[in-house]
Amino acid sequence: MKNIKSKYVFLLFIVIAVAQLFVPAQMIFGQEEILTKGKAYKFKTQPIDPSDPYRGKYITLRYDMNSAVSNDSIWERKQEVYVYIKEDSLGFAELVEVSKAPINTENDFVIAELRSNYSNPHKVFFNLPFDRFYMEESKAKPAEDAFRKAQRDALPNNTYALVYIKDGDAVLKDVLINEISIADYVEE
Repeated sequence: MKNIKSKYVFLLFIVIAVAQLFVPAQMIFGQEEILTKGKAYKFKTQPIDPSDPYRGKYITLRYDMNSAVSNDSIWERKQEVYVYIKEDSLGFAELVEVSKAPINTENDFVIAELRSNYSNPHKVFFNLPFDRFYMEESKAKPAEDAFRKAQRDALPNNTYALVYIKDGDAVLKDVLINEISIADYVEE
């Protein structure tokens, strides 16, 4: 009897161990699939550099694309919205429209969170889901400084986030300054 009970406990242990490995592996493979099969978009940014005590140093990214005009006047704060985008002539992400529900279109989309519609009921403000770029702690502050300096330069579109999008999911791959990865730019 004791031997059978030990076998069940061992089998239960194996099942739990496999499940604990399966869930993170599935998350990683999902992100990798977006990076390999998704479409890359460049989003114009504005950075800040906070710190999260649990996750480390990161650059918070604010995007130029953060609002849209809408015919619908009934919106709720923190509502899930579908932000449809396309590539403009310079290769940057351009807002097509925002909707409360998925629509049938050829454009890619990301699911964002509605911030508010403030005093104008026909203009909505939203937060894109890829607003944090984590970095090695020693590089985060120099990266923020370099990014701010690059944004003050007279060159338009010299700082942006490279985001891959597939079926509404998005992965922030890199932040670039003058076509150079921010991690490499800081080392120069």
